[in-house]
Amino acid sequence: MILKALYDYYNRCDNLPVKGLEEKEIGYLIVIKDDGSFLRLESRMKDKKQAPRFLVLQTVKRSGKKFVPNYLWDNVEYILGGSGSSDEKNHTFVKMVSELSELKPDSKTIAAIKEFYANVKVNVPVVMEDPLWSEMQKSNKNISFLIEGETKIAAENKDVWNIVLYQKSNDIQKHCLVSSEKGYVARLHSTIKLTKDTGPIVSFQKGKGYDSYGKEQAYNAPISEEAEFAYTTALNSLLQKGSRNKFMLGTRTFVFWASNNNEASMETEESLFELLGFSEEANDDPNANLMKVRKLFESIYSGLLKTGLDDKFYILGLAPNSARIAVVYWSETTLKDFAEKILNHFRDMEIQDTRKDKKPYMGIREIISSVTLGGKMSDAIPNLPEAVVKSIFQGLPYPQTLYSACLRRIRAEQKLTITRAAIIKAYLNRQSNNNKKIDIMLDKDNNNQGYLCGRLFAVLENLQFAANGQDSIRSSYMNAASTTPSTVFSTILKLSNNHYGKLAKDKKGLANFFDNQKKEIMAMLQEFPDTLELNDQGRFFLGYYHQKNYKENNNSEE
Repeated sequence: MILKALYDYYNRCDNLPVKGLEEKEIGYLIVIKDDGSFLRLESRMKDKKQAPRFLVLQTVKRSGKKFVPNYLWDNVEYILGGSGSSDEKNHTFVKMVSELSELKPDSKTIAAIKEFYANVKVNVPVVMEDPLWSEMQKSNKNISFLIEGETKIAAENKDVWNIVLYQKSNDIQKHCLVSSEKGYVARLHSTIKLTKDTGPIVSFQKGKGYDSYGKEQAYNAPISEEAEFAYTTALNSLLQKGSRNKFMLGTRTFVFWASNNNEASMETEESLFELLGFSEEANDDPNANLMKVRKLFESIYSGLLKTGLDDKFYILGLAPNSARIAVVYWSETTLKDFAEKILNHFRDMEIQDTRKDKKPYMGIREIISSVTLGGKMSDAIPNLPEAVVKSIFQGLPYPQTLYSACLRRIRAEQKLTITRAAIIKAYLNRQSNNNKKIDIMLDKDNNNQGYLCGRLFAVLENLQFAANGQDSIRSSYMNAASTTPSTVFSTILKLSNNHYGKLAKDKKGLANFFDNQKKEIMAMLQEFPDTLELNDQGRFFLGYYHQKNYKENNNSEE
């Protein structure tokens, strides 16, 4: 299913390389004359890390310790050799150039490169004296040749393309499991470039107990060379640097795409990156794009923006593994259902925001960062990122691990941020129970004992701050108040009487304002619970958050 979706994506795109070709970063060129003599090294690097991409023959498939060169481009070991295995790699490259020369003796480019290697003992020492040699060697970027006077690099030579592209890799044809068409079977599948890690997403082992009926290494699950090229090219395109069809959470990489080219599908692809909170583009209004995205999904869900039953949306989660790239998440849904899930996430995470730069939506990165030590994504609980993604994109309850991590960070830091409050609200409201749904802002009719205890704690904290300019009861008593209210509230209430007396001397009206709030809440409290169960601990913090951000607090009498 995954391979078929990627195969279809390749076929709907008109800007991806044709079979046998791919875009590859090449950072350095060896510039030579027609007679093969060395002129200079040339850097094509955009900056210290990024090189331009050239359309070249597809990367060869290397297995184990088998050295196979790429066609007129490769790393420094294959191009110039060295000692040990580097020298062996270089020998395979030189041999490949010689074979190409025999097949295409009239090619000026191939002939020049052949002559370069014919005088290698002269040329290579001169290369190593070039000012760029050390930089090129350390960069580990791909290298190709450039013939003096030509505009295209050697790896773009179409004579070489034609030689390679019309060769048959094997004589075995079978019906492809992806395309259903008969074609030559791909024995090895191309590598997927997942950040610094590379490896195939599909691989086969020989003689390891997975063969059946004499069918080994890909013949027991045949995928044609055309389909293999299509799905790997599509996936690598989605994963390339700067792609807005991917996002990363810790060690997990997620890619997404639509099945169609209609307006709704294309706008969903373009909008999701922004929605997830990964865009770093400057904007005078931080909510402008998010509101635009929300309207898009509302239009799709309501039917204002037409979609078909066959319009699908896919999300694929990948992680590095020792032998191959591992699939950790896969979702396939209709575009309309996907829009509904996104809108539900919007509503569930919505909470009162009194900040000047209001941003009432939290992206996935912000959600996970808020529950990790120091906000580092790399320190996220294992499997938490994909669990959160699954909850959002499939409309499932948010993971308990997210909720528990959120409570731990609040207690550890004594800090309840808007994102953490939104997580608690969203988690509790998706629980399948009969408890009252929690509102966006203060709900004075909510008589949950945990919620009321949180409200009361906020009032007493506000009273202390108004009287003394400090809120030490938060650091001293919040953790206990949120778990075992009966053990600390008697102490806090006694302290509040002192705070009231001090504040009333100068600001009688403000003191009475807080005192009336205290009495109002205590009238609804039957008694302080001995303990609060885990969900009511979350309601405590929501009550606290709502009361702290209650609009009347800012308009109270001085």
